Amino acid sequence: MSAYAELTPIIVLTGFLGSGKTTLLNRLLKHPALGDAAVLINEFGEVGIDHQLVEAVDESTVLLSSGCLCCTIRDDLKQAILEVHDKRARGLVPAYRRMIVETTGLADPAPILATLMNDVSLRHHYRLGTIVTTVDAVNGLDQLERQAESLRQAAVADRIVLTKTDLAESERVERLERRLERINPSAERLVGVLGDLDAERVLRADVYDPAARGAEVLRWIEAEAAASHAHTARRHDVNRHDASIHSFCLIHDEPVEWTAFGIWLTMLLHTHGERILRVKGLLNVAGADTPVVINGVQHIVHPPVHLDCWPDESRQSRIVFIVRGLERAPIEESLAVFNRLGGSAPAGSQAA
Repeated sequence: MSAYAELTPIIVLTGFLGSGKTTLLNRLLKHPALGDAAVLINEFGEVGIDHQLVEAVDESTVLLSSGCLCCTIRDDLKQAILEVHDKRARGLVPAYRRMIVETTGLADPAPILATLMNDVSLRHHYRLGTIVTTVDAVNGLDQLERQAESLRQAAVADRIVLTKTDLAESERVERLERRLERINPSAERLVGVLGDLDAERVLRADVYDPAARGAEVLRWIEAEAAASHAHTARRHDVNRHDASIHSFCLIHDEPVEWTAFGIWLTMLLHTHGERILRVKGLLNVAGADTPVVINGVQHIVHPPVHLDCWPDESRQSRIVFIVRGLERAPIEESLAVFNRLGGSAPAGSQAA
């Protein structure tokens, strides 16, 4: 696991057109927290950085006074990452410890995330870090209703930044927050108003940073528990659109068999990977004294993380799913079957 944690993390900044993604990036670029970062953006002209330039490395790369390195994505994402990686290796640009990739507003994040996690040329040097999604408080509800890309961007997020809350009615902001909670309760929600935003909180490390992973996992669990309680209290607030993308949490009291769980999850993602947008979990594994963290996006699962201790008093396995068009019951039943069989699947069976 240490080798995976040492790969350069890529923070993906996404959000629908007009949601304030570029405004957020402008704020972040002024913050000292990005002094150790390389930022890949679509166009320099869209990001107000001219007054901060201290050096132009070439026509597609500039250095900011903060130490941040900015490069434009001139062709495809993979090529842009490899170009800046090559510049770092040759000493043409300062070393960076993390990378931020700004997507276009119409981007479905799934292919981008798949490239970052699967490409052979990238995965020996980089790993997917945190996914940050901006959501417009004025137009966000309509976009979630009508734009599939907006819905997916919110569903895969680790952190959601609500923008333009100062321009939206408070009742509309509350409705939007409830909707986002149903779609993705484990995402941390932050509010950015008139430039007042905690940049370090937005860029905070993920579960593969040893200093942060216990707290991050506990936040997942507490957020899902709070959301489950709120859903029970507000059943009348659920509408037909939430049947397409929604979340649920599986809780398993007995220790899970690691081999059985691995076979089950592999089969589940093979069968339904396009419809399982995120899976996050804390597992009580049979024979292990401390829990194992799992974290995946669609078909792809990060290497598991072994925590040094349990983040709370519970010893239950808890797995959060964010899915599109899948029901909880068959997934839960298939996990129970595999755990009872200890990894020996019935001939011809498929997970869920």
